[in-house]
Amino acid sequence: MRRLTLPALAVLAVALPFALSAAQLTTATFVVIAAIGATGLNVLTGFAGQISLGHAAFLGVGAYTGAVLGADHGVDALLWIPAAGVAAGLLGALLGPIALRLRGLYLAIVTLGLVFIAQHVFFNATGLTGGPQGRAFPAVQFGSFDFSPGKVLRLGAATIDSSGLYYFLALILLAAATAFTWNLRRSRSGRAMVALRERETAAAVMGVDVGRLKVTAFVVSSFLAGISGALYGSYLSFAQPGQWSLLMSIQFIAAIIVGGLGTTAGPLLGCAVVFALPSLLKELPFLPEAGSGGLSASDLTSISYGVLIVAFLTLQPRGIVGIADRLHRSGGNDDHAKTQKVTVTTPKEAHS
Repeated sequence: MRRLTLPALAVLAVALPFALSAAQLTTATFVVIAAIGATGLNVLTGFAGQISLGHAAFLGVGAYTGAVLGADHGVDALLWIPAAGVAAGLLGALLGPIALRLRGLYLAIVTLGLVFIAQHVFFNATGLTGGPQGRAFPAVQFGSFDFSPGKVLRLGAATIDSSGLYYFLALILLAAATAFTWNLRRSRSGRAMVALRERETAAAVMGVDVGRLKVTAFVVSSFLAGISGALYGSYLSFAQPGQWSLLMSIQFIAAIIVGGLGTTAGPLLGCAVVFALPSLLKELPFLPEAGSGGLSASDLTSISYGVLIVAFLTLQPRGIVGIADRLHRSGGNDDHAKTQKVTVTTPKEAHS
């Protein structure tokens, strides 16, 4: 059954854009783009057990790197997308050594400070970010073909618009990121990260290079966040520094917790819940607009993030993946019980 799951999900992911409305496709595209960044955070928090509240800063660095290279210098997306990851990865490499001296709540506070430092830089570096007014971000462009609004790609009878192009590009990058982290989890370094997460002192006693693994986890996490941020800014086409806020970091934390910490499918499943939630809540007819009094969709979204984090950490720490595994095992046990029943009763019937 599990062998058929991955091909079925792949077919569903490819066919999905053709069955969605324009608004739904926009939401789906943001979900897939966010899942790239969540996959990186899953390596840091889910694999290595390092708590980070600074993920939004890495996305912002990636976004503005892509903006400077793509919009200001006309660099092709084939270069500025990976360059965005490299720039964020370098920041992660600088932050990584700090994690060698801190852990748990203390590390979370330091990464929280990183968000506020980044926000200060983004708001004041007007030449880079446009300041409080924000700036335009370049559309993805490969050679003469770009993903600007109004551009379409025709494949036979199928037509893929700008949102669809971003969706499939993000899906390809997400598949590559997922394959990388899947192999990392099963490698010697990945198993060492899990040992580090479970008990750092015991891992060090067993010969695990704790310092190298922590820095590696920060670099991988921030690299994927930079890629996600570059695509996010490009798809938005215009963003202000306030976009890369603490709330965004909390969204990513919520996504990996809801989806399932340390699991392969968890980041995508969690992002499908967390980043689609605002759009779903806005459809509720009884909620007022923000600033009009009462509980708005924005307020309810923030409350929902907190409720989801508390609920899943308390009731199901492995998130949606854990729920699916429990249902799968439950179904398997029922089938096994039925088989056992047949095996026991058949000899009796034969004897009679």
